[in-house]
Formats: sequence, C-alpha cells, structure tokens
Amino acid sequence: MKLRNTILGLVALGVAGFAGYAALLRDNAAPAVTFTSLTGKQVSTADLRGRVVLVNFWATDCPVCVKEMPRMVTTYNKYRQQDFEFVAVAMRYDPPNYVLNYTEKNALPFTVALDPMGKLAQAFGEVKLTPTTIVIDRRGNIVTRILGEPDFAKLEALIEKKLAEPA
Repeated sequence: MKLRNTILGLVALGVAGFAGYAALLRDNAAPAVTFTSLTGKQVSTADLRGRVVLVNFWATDCPVCVKEMPRMVTTYNKYRQQDFEFVAVAMRYDPPNYVLNYTEKNALPFTVALDPMGKLAQAFGEVKLTPTTIVIDRRGNIVTRILGEPDFAKLEALIEKKLAEPA
C-alpha cells in the first residue's frame, strides 16, 4: 500500500511538473491581426512590435465602457510619448455611426477600430464581454487580460513595468 501511494504521488508530481513546464511553453503571442481605424488607417500587431500596447474591446452601449473611457484617455495621454499604443476596438454589434459619433464627441486621441465581422474579438480569445482590456508587451506577448473596468493604479503600474523592459 505504501509503495502504491508513493508511486501515485510520483506520478501526480510528474503530471504537475509537466503541466507547469507546458505552461511555460504556452504561446502567449498576440494574434497576427490588422486593425482598421475609423479613418481607414491600418495597423497590425506586427507593426506595433517594440511598443507596449493596450487593446480595449468596448461598445457605445456599455455603461462601464463609457465610464472608463475618460480614464483610458488619461492613461493613453500619460504614456503616449513612451512607446505606448492604444487601440479601442468597437464590438461588431456597435453601429459604426454610433462609434464615430462617440469618438468625435469625446475627442478620443487613440486609434479606434471597427470589428464588423467580429474577427478581432475572435482572434483575441473569443471576446464577448465588454469592456475587455488586453496588455501586450514590447515582444508581442499578451501579459494580461482584464474583464470589466481595470484597477487603473494596477494597470498603470503594469504599463510602466512593461515600458521599462527591453524590446
């Protein structure tokens, strides 16, 4: 019985060790996608390599999104001169004229992209709920995914940490 438990313990330890090792090898790379801004400008995740990027999936009918947007603008303005980029992706169900009106009315200073077919949301892990915020490091890896309004102190601390890292 003792030998059986020892063997089972070693097997469990081996499985846990393998799972941990597999987690280290897991691909956290941001998807290879191209964002198209409201002005028609295209920027790909490959183009953004070397910069810290915040991708925010949002909608004009999302109360939390509308509430957090002024803080997103403040965060963008705080880091925009430091190799930081921000892309706000409107969900596929959000009417383009609503997105354009909101963007112009609120003078959003960052890239606002439409996702009419839902391909961007799908590529970033089947984003369905808003707001969803994703931080990508300089090497193009997703370092965090936040559902709901971020804790902006923690978000800015993470951005600063990632900006301090080499590309």
